[in-house]
Amino acid sequence: MKSLSLIDKVIIEIEQSLRTCHVKPHISERPYPARDIDLDDFDELEKQQVARLMRVNNAGEVAAQGLYRGQASSAKDLTIQKDMLVAAREENEHLNWCQTRLEELGAQRSLLDPVWYWGSFILGLSAGAAGNKWSLGFVEETEKQVGRHLDDHLQQLPPKDERTRNILKQMKTDELKHAENAHKAGAVPLPETVQKAMHLVSKVMTFSAFRI
Repeated sequence: MKSLSLIDKVIIEIEQSLRTCHVKPHISERPYPARDIDLDDFDELEKQQVARLMRVNNAGEVAAQGLYRGQASSAKDLTIQKDMLVAAREENEHLNWCQTRLEELGAQRSLLDPVWYWGSFILGLSAGAAGNKWSLGFVEETEKQVGRHLDDHLQQLPPKDERTRNILKQMKTDELKHAENAHKAGAVPLPETVQKAMHLVSKVMTFSAFRI
């Protein structure tokens, strides 16, 4: 099989970024978590709040695509590369769920999605280039922070919004499983300064995607 040139790889990633940021993924092997729950009866303020939260979550899943694909692109081990691409495909399921919920709410995704994708892709490239244990450590810490972020969103939902609650609970279960898998594969704890920097970037993304 002919190996891909650098130009080929760049074109593939540009196409993937366009799909991730502008097209709803069709991948969803599992049923939509909110499928058996009645549609909501929100007032306008509640609807707006839920839509903003889901826009943030969708932006986070866009970032996850960039992160995993960036790590796969610079991974020094073919097994790690394969695992990162599998994780990216799994996160596509979360993208599908987030965008389905946004459609139900009549809301749009963040206009800044391309920024989240390419910013995370660059971070992923750096993490992958640092070596397997650091790349896996980056995954573990990222997914742990996402789990805490989802807990915060679960607290902010209107009490009667069981549709969104079911989606976020399943996403949290999946994200923590990714963190556990990374730990078992040999992840090492990241330095505290890196963890704090990751948290700061996450807060910037949350603040921006909530509004734009």
